[in-house]
Amino acid sequence: MEEKLREHIQKRVPLTDDEFAFVLAHFTPKKYKKHQFLIQEGELVSYSYYVVSGLLKLVYSDESGKQHIVSFAMEDWWETDFQAYFTQTKATMSVDCLEDTVVFCLSLENYHKLCAGLQKFERFFLQLTISGSMAAQRRILSLLTTQAKERYEQLLSQYPALIQRVPKTLLASYLGVSRETLSRFTD
Repeated sequence: MEEKLREHIQKRVPLTDDEFAFVLAHFTPKKYKKHQFLIQEGELVSYSYYVVSGLLKLVYSDESGKQHIVSFAMEDWWETDFQAYFTQTKATMSVDCLEDTVVFCLSLENYHKLCAGLQKFERFFLQLTISGSMAAQRRILSLLTTQAKERYEQLLSQYPALIQRVPKTLLASYLGVSRETLSRFTD
């Protein structure tokens, strides 16, 4: 499990054994069952989560109670309600498990300690943030400028493993279409 985290970090920054021991000391491993919440709307957000195994969904519920899938996070991805995490305010979104999931949890306090104690970790998080921002912009542009079928084909092309693991009802919500519309592309 620790090796997966190390490999993930070393895709962006090299680490010595001592540096990785320092990094690992700031994370807490946790296991969650399918349908268990890591974050619930209205609660304080204690952690950012690195997914070792399993699958998460980030959901926003609007005033009418309709749920909007903001993102999915599978192995080697990070997830949290980032605004609530970094501002230490109550979550506006929830994160729950679509499968049994193993994560490494990073508190904001430990995030700051890591960045202060190991400069290359600031670079690591900067690169993660840039990648996440670019992906968010691509998703926004896709929702604004492409038809539903093209969005589905993009998702299928970019994340084929995800398509196999996520129920069609949730994929439809993520793509901003009805389950029936999605069925026309997939059946």
